Order: sequence, then structure tokens, then C-alpha cells
Amino acid sequence: MPILLFLIDTSASMNQRTYLGTTYLDIAKGAVEIFMKLRARDPASRGDRYMLVTFDEPPYCIKAGWKENHATFMNELKNLQASGLTTLGQALRSSFDLLNLNRLVSGIDNYGQGRNPFFLEPSILITITDGNKLTITAGVKEELHLPLNSPLPGSELTKEPFRWDQRLFALVLRLPGASPIEPEQLGSVPSDETAITQMCEVTGGRSYCVRTQRMLNQCLESLVQKIQSGVVINFEKTGPDPAPSGEDGLVDAIRPINSFASQAWHSCHKLIYVRPNPKTGVPVGHWPIPESFWPDQNSPTLPPRTSHPVVKFSCIDCEPMVIDKLPFDKYELEPSPLTQYILERKSPHSCWQVFVSNSGKYNELGHPFGYLKASTTLTCVNLFVMPYNYPVLLPLLDDLFKVHKLKPNLKWRQAFDNYLKTMPPYFLLT
Repeated sequence: MPILLFLIDTSASMNQRTYLGTTYLDIAKGAVEIFMKLRARDPASRGDRYMLVTFDEPPYCIKAGWKENHATFMNELKNLQASGLTTLGQALRSSFDLLNLNRLVSGIDNYGQGRNPFFLEPSILITITDGNKLTITAGVKEELHLPLNSPLPGSELTKEPFRWDQRLFALVLRLPGASPIEPEQLGSVPSDETAITQMCEVTGGRSYCVRTQRMLNQCLESLVQKIQSGVVINFEKTGPDPAPSGEDGLVDAIRPINSFASQAWHSCHKLIYVRPNPKTGVPVGHWPIPESFWPDQNSPTLPPRTSHPVVKFSCIDCEPMVIDKLPFDKYELEPSPLTQYILERKSPHSCWQVFVSNSGKYNELGHPFGYLKASTTLTCVNLFVMPYNYPVLLPLLDDLFKVHKLKPNLKWRQAFDNYLKTMPPYFLLT
């Protein structure tokens, strides 16, 4: 059930008229209606929840929240007026607080017990603004700042105001007052150059610089495609680059060593798709992504986590491991320089292990909790999430079933006890 939150700029500058004869606020209202019609084509839209927030002072900025129905949403949208300041930072904070209102009660963030990709509340926050200067009662602000203080209990457990299943997109209206003289250029819509762009990219979203009605329609089509169930992860390389493999050896040899393109795959900030179960409509999973600390039961507080986990990948080719009796989770990665690089290597029968730093008790990198692997058809890259330190556990379980017939000897028990010492205790709960 995706949440679609529209944050509409209701500052006075939204009253300016464009070459179409309508105001920016009229265009923003129309954009929301077009978006909803496009989204309604997808049968999955029946589970959508819509929210409406403006640049008014909180709590009056929330026009349609958790309890309002579709009719209330549309009525509030129709009645919006533009008369205030461009308080974008405060409005974004109010929007994220609204989205996060029930998370501590539902336990969806699972603080201190690992992060479960399959336990998510996918949210798309779409802000529509004219991109004018950020204004407050004290004057004009040059930078976008979100207030750090939040009234929500538990907000101090995450460093940022957003979560890994919440992405921000911005439609920045740049339609001129006079009809454009130059013919419209078709192609991809560029990002805007205002402060909101960086904020969008940090959450795994993007901004659009909209100069014509046709561009706006193109952006809305693109945004509808962005409604995906998934969570954003930071993938970062650890250790040396891989040895050239197969046909890719020649490609590596001719790549410029220091070019940005050749290094882009080292660090990627992308979505992993979390598909719902076709029968139940709800994602199913078994294993968490580890925390970046070893839990201390005697500590009165938990260290705050970043919104997006940092998953390190090692480029040492390994054998993919699975056994019959033990489930695993598989998530497809959103296309990125990393997925492109792995697919170009054409090695569907090897994998790269993944780690979370400081997740283990005895070493800084931690133990592997899964691996990245190209699909056998080389069409996508998947993240396999396994039990913690699976290269030690899986052979032990294989022996337990095949050799010991579920009657382990003392040597096996000792080996298993040693394994348990390396495993964060919250994995025992999964």
C-alpha cells in the first residue's frame, strides 16, 4: 500500500501567471489530478493512500492526512490558496513527520534488531514548487535546512528525518510568462538547480525542471513509474577491484584509470525492489540486514542509525551458497553503474559477498550476510540475504542433515557454538 504525499508550495509567488494564462498554483493542482488519473490505470493503485500538505504553518499545513478520504483530499486540493512564505524546510519536515507518525507504534523500523526490507511502508513524497528563494519571516535563506527537532517519540533513533522506504521527488515549475520563442526540445527532463535537488537525491529521488506543459506531462508519466515497492541502500566497495573476467578483461584494459565513469560503480545509492507476494499482496522475507553495531543489552540507549544502511561489497569472486532446508531472500537491484558493471563481467555463476561494518563482535568489517549476483540470464543483479556469517553456518547445517541425520556429535556442537558467538543475538529471533 504505497503512500503518495503531495507537498504543494502555497507561497505568494505561486500566484504568478504563465504563458498558458493560468497561475503556478493552478498548474500544481492540475498536475496532481493528472497524476492520479495516470496512476489509476494500474490495478495496484486501489491500495494507494493520498496525503496533502502545504507550506502553511504546522499543524495547519496538513490538509489531508491519515484519516481523510479521497473526497476530502480532492476538496482540500481545489480550495488551496497561495499567500504565504516559501518555508520549504519546515514543510518537508512536517511531511516526513506525518509519514513517520505511526512507525514507532507499528515497530516497522525494528530498531536494534536489524533492518527488514520486507517490512516496509513505501512512500513517495512529491513536492510541486516554483523554486523561488526560500523565505522566512526573518528574510531570505540561501540554503535549505530541515528543522532537526521533531515532536515524534523515537525520532532521535534515526539521524535523518526520512526513512529508507521514503523518497522525495520535486516538480520545479519554470514555465515563463511569455510564450517560448524556441521550439521545445524533446528528451529527458533535466534536474533543477535549486537546493531541493540535493535533498531529493539524498532520499533516492530526483527533481525535474519543468518549462512547458508537455514537459510536465512527461514528468508525471515518469513519476508514476517511480511508484515501486522497495528500500534505498548505499552500496560501497571494500577492498581491491576485481581481476578482469572473461570478455570484460579487454574492456577493463582500455578504460581510463581515473575517469569518473570507471569509478561510479564503487558507490551507488539505489533502490532494491521488494516485491509483494502474488497470493497475499504482502512482501515475505526471513532475514534482516544487520545493524552497524553489536547490540549491548546493558546499554540504556541505542546508537542512532542512518536512514539508508551502508552495505559493503567485496569484489572477490565466491561460490553462491544455498541449501535445501534453509530459506533465503532475493531482491532485485535498481539499474545503476554497479549493476551495469556486474552484468558486463558476464559471470552469473560467481558472486560478491556483502557486509555491514561493525555488525560483528570481533572484526571491523563484520561477517558476510549475503551476496550480490547477476541473474543467470544476465538481465539483472540480485541481492541475496542469508543468515549472518552464512559461509560458516550453511556447511554446518548441511552436515547436520546429511551426515549426522539430526543427531550431532560433540565436535559439531562445539563448531555450532563457536558460530553462535559470531552472530548478532537478534538473528535468533528471525
